[in-house]
Amino acid sequence: MTEQRQAWFEVQWSRLLERGEEYNPLNQRTGTSQDAGLGTRGRLKQSKAANLLKRLRDHRQDVWRFMREDGVPFTNNLAEQALRMAKVKQKISGCFRTTHGADTFFTIRSYLATMHKQKANLFACLVSVFNRQTIQPCFAA
Repeated sequence: MTEQRQAWFEVQWSRLLERGEEYNPLNQRTGTSQDAGLGTRGRLKQSKAANLLKRLRDHRQDVWRFMREDGVPFTNNLAEQALRMAKVKQKISGCFRTTHGADTFFTIRSYLATMHKQKANLFACLVSVFNRQTIQPCFAA
């Protein structure tokens, strides 16, 4: 992406953050006796929107890293997808009954995730496993 295009996105991003901060201002301490140290400790509680806006502003370079560096994906969705099924299983049944069962589950999930990334037919991969002629993933050298 050209530097001019990146600069345009930066300006749009700044405008959106400013607009969001207008609608969701940070809570500030008022000039009451509580500011003198009577019953006030730590930071003031902020709204979820205000916290998000602050985080997006403070971590702006990390949010836009995908735009500047090749090889950085737009989302971390693949990592989240890899973990999602395990979390669903944990929520439904509470846990794995045995360590062997957990190992088996994760071995199958890992194999299928790898083959999916390599655009293999997952049904054919499973059939090959049951026929003891497992289709192996391709590893780049």
